[in-house]
Amino acid sequence: MEIKTQNKIWLSAPHMGGAEIDYVNQAFSSNWIAPVGPNINEFEKDISNYLAEGKYVAALCSGTASIHLGLKLLNVTQGDVVLCQSMTFAASANPIKYLNARPVFIDSETSTWNMCPLLLEKAIKEHIAINKKPKAILAVHLYGMPYKIREIHELANKYQIPVLEDSAEALGSTFEGRKCGVFGNLSIFSFNGNKIITTSGGGALVCNSQSIKEEAVFFATQAKDNFPHYQHTELGFNYRMSNVIAGIGRGQMEVLEQRVESRRQNFEYYKLMLSDVPNISFLEEPQGSFSNRWLTTILTDSFTTREKIRIALDAENIESRPLWKPMHSQPLYVKEKSYINGVSDELFDKGLCLPSGSNLNKEDIELVVSIIKTVIL
Repeated sequence: MEIKTQNKIWLSAPHMGGAEIDYVNQAFSSNWIAPVGPNINEFEKDISNYLAEGKYVAALCSGTASIHLGLKLLNVTQGDVVLCQSMTFAASANPIKYLNARPVFIDSETSTWNMCPLLLEKAIKEHIAINKKPKAILAVHLYGMPYKIREIHELANKYQIPVLEDSAEALGSTFEGRKCGVFGNLSIFSFNGNKIITTSGGGALVCNSQSIKEEAVFFATQAKDNFPHYQHTELGFNYRMSNVIAGIGRGQMEVLEQRVESRRQNFEYYKLMLSDVPNISFLEEPQGSFSNRWLTTILTDSFTTREKIRIALDAENIESRPLWKPMHSQPLYVKEKSYINGVSDELFDKGLCLPSGSNLNKEDIELVVSIIKTVIL
């Protein structure tokens, strides 16, 4: 079979709803071209109302900045230990290093591909035994699949360690009816260009009180003291979101539920179309979990098969990606302490992310499926 794809099929392209330009134009017409203004205020309210649990939201310039500020607000400092999921993007781990703290990586379990509670408790106990009680747990909802929330938070409560909930990929996912992003002592979202909704670049820190939000905004705006002149007692950052791109966020929040539904339909269609293909499997939702299916992922039987599929798709101008390379095997972090059971290494070797954007059509998915079948069957 000879296939020639004219237009590139992206892994996860931005998808505008239409109202975004109206809010952006409001920013221009009112001259709120700054990291302050009505779009920021309303975007934060939109996220808070969506979460529906009285949370306080600070809109920031990126998900990475949100993690950095989150760790700072949890009082992570030089030499502190932060227990971080290994199977994740580097942006989860890098802010630990920004603070000169020590990441300790925890491998995955097989039912969600997220942080393994058994290894987490082992790491906690071993560090407490050497008088290095971890300062925080950084747990990730990988590809929109909720981590083992009950088990992780039971351990966090047992040992009194706060959780920074990395929901960068999980806006629209839920666990037992509650939205991801409400479970942590602090939580973050990302609105990068490839996320389920986007502001081109941006993020948010979800806080449990107004005072914590105010502290986050203080540090995100260069930690300017309350004087008529510019005075700074503490080190701050330029992390606040622009009022212009917050307008994009307001428009995107209006179509969030549609985007979740589209991505879930993509997953179900891939699963249906590939159900007769040997050596390919999909991650199912554990009881109580609802994934936004930010990216549809498959597991093959080997690294060789995964690469054959990826290379065949790339040859036809179709983007796919291996699953995240675990942090414990990254050159940057290979010398850091880690608790490994082999799950994330196997996922990386055998797993592939398929095109999953909410603006895909059925013909796009059928083309991807036909190439996969050509490779395997």
